[in-house]
Amino acid sequence: STQSTWGAKQRRLCLFVMAFIKVVKNKAYFKRFQVKYRRRREGKTDYYARRRLVAQDKNKYNTPKYRFVVRVTNSRVICQIAYAALQGDKVLAAADSKELVRYGIKVGLTNYAAAYATGLLLARRVLKQLKLDSDYAGQVDVDGEAYHVEENMEGDRRPFKALLDIGLARTTTGARIFGAMKGAADGGMHIPHNEKRFPGYEAGEKEGNLDASAHRDHIFGIHVSNYMEYLQEEDPDKYATQFSQYIKAGIKADSVEGMYQKAHAAIRKNPDRVTPERKHAPVKTVTGNKVKTSKATYTRRVKISNAQRRSRVEQVKAAKVKAAVNA
Repeated sequence: STQSTWGAKQRRLCLFVMAFIKVVKNKAYFKRFQVKYRRRREGKTDYYARRRLVAQDKNKYNTPKYRFVVRVTNSRVICQIAYAALQGDKVLAAADSKELVRYGIKVGLTNYAAAYATGLLLARRVLKQLKLDSDYAGQVDVDGEAYHVEENMEGDRRPFKALLDIGLARTTTGARIFGAMKGAADGGMHIPHNEKRFPGYEAGEKEGNLDASAHRDHIFGIHVSNYMEYLQEEDPDKYATQFSQYIKAGIKADSVEGMYQKAHAAIRKNPDRVTPERKHAPVKTVTGNKVKTSKATYTRRVKISNAQRRSRVEQVKAAKVKAAVNA
């Protein structure tokens, strides 16, 4: 009886406490709930930034607002010139750090120097596409200093302008996205920016200072070659593991800077995209649910009509009735 009395007190106490809990997510909350955009739910798009990058002035009518889009993955650096349309974003030109192999950069396709070269490649490519490459050569002698093409207008036409789009990347000092931006700026594109996020920048109490030589070292991969020399002396085993691709390609610490200098010159000489040639025409034949390609043969499900589905149900029913009668 003592236990039952104690249980009754507990239940009364729980009911007393529950009576004063405020219901936050009630019916009114769910009726007014608005689902966020799909790419926001997936964590892919920062719409706060995108709204400002895409919105165009009304007095400019249908003039595209171009964005210099930079994305860094585990294996490559991707740069694009894109603009927004009602049907979705459209890409004017693109460059990939995998293309740098054609210009002599066979390894390290995701470091700062590769990001710079990719940005330079895209800038020269899009300017050639718009026939502005002869008017705006950009910064040919790279010294790491800030360069703005709009301050050095050489032709009658204004320089090609695009806004930097970094997506969800962090804007830390020395980030590779700013290496790609610097490459595009040196390539002759007008991208509004300052030098506060370049490698070698030190913030002061009133004004900061950019160490141009440190920035130049990152552009030509000298920071990589210094680390290669350090590992060779201190830990040869780790050097053999970490720089195995460099060793396989025959790239030594003292040849890294020259590799990037030659690549920059080759990019300026011919920035065109090369489409790989197919060894044979694609082959694909479909027979019923059998698909035969040039590489393999596989089976796929074929959608059946409503009449076929009803016929199949009748056949199954008839088979079951027959089995029950025979049993």
